[in-house]
Amino acid sequence: MASENRPLSPHLQVYRPQITSILSIIHRLTGVTLAAGALLFACWILAATYGEDAFAFAQRMLGSWFGQLVLLGFTFALFYHLGNGIRHLAWDAGWGFEMDKLRVSGWIVVLFSLLMTCVTFIAAYTAAGGT
Repeated sequence: MASENRPLSPHLQVYRPQITSILSIIHRLTGVTLAAGALLFACWILAATYGEDAFAFAQRMLGSWFGQLVLLGFTFALFYHLGNGIRHLAWDAGWGFEMDKLRVSGWIVVLFSLLMTCVTFIAAYTAAGGT
């Protein structure tokens, strides 16, 4: 019943990545990262309820270089997901579907995410006295 001359469905190997496809994949990954970060936040709060020793352990873990790296990734994911969510709201309103606006708004989201992540970490380290 199926014709041998039918075109095959396009595959990822057929297309070269474009900014819209890359940003869409990153949006999904940051959503998963935010879910994992919410669990990490819940563990941190629970550690505070279990007492001083448990909370001190959680603070040591989050204060380690690996914990700081995890918090940096979570912060970037938060700002990226926020910026891209606003971009999606603009699309829901019917704005920004032209290719030039798609590219510009995509780069704005990336720059916003990087800038706000840096500002947040600088503010956090400044408030903590640089430790």
